[in-house]
Amino acid sequence: MNHFVHPQGICESTDVGAGTRVWAFAHVLPGARIGADCNICDHVFVENDVVVGDRVTVKCGVQLWDGIRLADDVFVGPNVTFTNDPFPRSRVYPESFAQTIVGPGASLGGNATILPGVTIGRQAMVGAGAVVTKDVPPNAIVVGNPARIVGYVDAGPEDSDPTPSLAGHLPESRVPGVRLVRLTRVDDLRGSLVAADFAGALPFVPQRFFTVFGVPSSDVRGAHAHRRCHQLLVCVQGSVNAVVDNGHERQEFVLDEPDVGLHMEPMTWGTQYRYSADAVLLVLASDPYDPADYIRDHDEFLAEVARAASS
Repeated sequence: MNHFVHPQGICESTDVGAGTRVWAFAHVLPGARIGADCNICDHVFVENDVVVGDRVTVKCGVQLWDGIRLADDVFVGPNVTFTNDPFPRSRVYPESFAQTIVGPGASLGGNATILPGVTIGRQAMVGAGAVVTKDVPPNAIVVGNPARIVGYVDAGPEDSDPTPSLAGHLPESRVPGVRLVRLTRVDDLRGSLVAADFAGALPFVPQRFFTVFGVPSSDVRGAHAHRRCHQLLVCVQGSVNAVVDNGHERQEFVLDEPDVGLHMEPMTWGTQYRYSADAVLLVLASDPYDPADYIRDHDEFLAEVARAASS
């Protein structure tokens, strides 16, 4: 046997990877598939229709029910509760159990509750005690009941210039293909005006625009990339947090000035969240709308970035 089972542990599955440890009072049923170098701690129960990737840690007091899928390098904290039936009744079983997916490298804090059928994205972080009621985007940090996004892993929020009247500078972007653009602003006793010539003052000549407003503060917009289209995001009222990701670097900006635009070149994954109640986000696009230009799956985006780098 190429894996370890404690004398007080029970592992009925023969599909267990090399180097995996199953500790005391844990019970793994015959149909379960456990990857290599995993740590299944005390008092863990694993049902039959469960798939666990490599290098996964499942801390004490966790039950993995039918339909649970844990990808490589997932951390499951103590007493995390998974569910697989949205309307459970005693001795009444659904035709099939909901499949819950936890993506590569994601971490679930102690006592979190995961409702059936949700997907927790790659490298996401679920806070202790959170109740996850809907999908969590890749790299998102969620807390609370119901869980809401409070940040993104390794994004490092960067305020738009805190003293624009004195400094006039804008934060530098560490993500290639992304930069902040200062637009012309005029303030006087009659009010304020922001203006830009499409030819020359902007990074591209827009072919389309749309506005986003009335977004509940807990909701996320964007969460996609474009293959060809450039975008310029301007929060003309209120504030919005924007996270940009080119597949290698990630950064967060606070858009809260109507004369500051965030330019995103093609193949930049963009997400906007933390809309203030009065936020109005203006988006200028270099191309007309084309559904084929969108990449809406983050894993597909990472695969296209990798293919482009290797070609």
